[in-house]
Amino acid sequence: MGHGAYQTLRVSRKDGVAHVTIDNPPINVLDVAVMTDLRRLLTALAGDDTVRVIVWDSADPDFFLAHVDMTTTPDALAGLMADLPDGVNVFQAVGEQLRRQPQVTIVKLAGKARGGGAEFVVAADMAFAAIGTAGLGQIEALMGIVPGGGATQYLTERVGRNRALEIVLGADLMDAETAERYGWINRALPADRLDAFVDRLARDIAALPDGVVAAAKHAIVPRDHADGLARENDAWASLVLRPATARLMGAGLAKGAQTRDGEQDLEGLFRDLAG
Repeated sequence: MGHGAYQTLRVSRKDGVAHVTIDNPPINVLDVAVMTDLRRLLTALAGDDTVRVIVWDSADPDFFLAHVDMTTTPDALAGLMADLPDGVNVFQAVGEQLRRQPQVTIVKLAGKARGGGAEFVVAADMAFAAIGTAGLGQIEALMGIVPGGGATQYLTERVGRNRALEIVLGADLMDAETAERYGWINRALPADRLDAFVDRLARDIAALPDGVVAAAKHAIVPRDHADGLARENDAWASLVLRPATARLMGAGLAKGAQTRDGEQDLEGLFRDLAG
């Protein structure tokens, strides 16, 4: 594509649509490598006026983006923190860049997306999910923290304050049909129709007359969440460095978090620790 090599992304382009497959085994955890690749790719594509739509999917049928890597240290994030936009943390920066991308961004969600992975989904312009296999969850409360990558703001905009509180504090994995009903995603689709529907939509958008996509994105702007993101970052930072949080995440890792088996019911794993 002329956008360089990426460690965790597979990128192809056809007829004005860039297809990006996230590929970071074993569970597509949102780690420094993924965030670095995402920011590099979004920056490269922002200047490419031959691409009108970006479709995101996963190489792993079970996991779109698992969640932020629980083993990440501040030192490991230093490179990403060097060029952050004003007023956002390293995790929020990914979501804000995605929300303000000039192309239309569409998530094709076949597996699970939790925490930072779910924040990526809600930051995209559109998301479509497979019935029976897709799942969305903000699991942070079970880890002793609150979302720190934009979810408190993006979710409130999408689903309303009451449902955002349910999602954040209930910390359950939500199926595709419930997510559609709440407004978290655009549509829940039968798993065998997801690819065809999203690919057709992406092609149709990319084939619109010159200027239409840019005009629509100029008119339908993302809400400015600067104040809310600052409040979210303060709330998250007040919890994430507590010793109790480190102990809880360490216990979760010891019980199987960030393994394929443990991630099947990560909510249950952390609830068992609390019990």
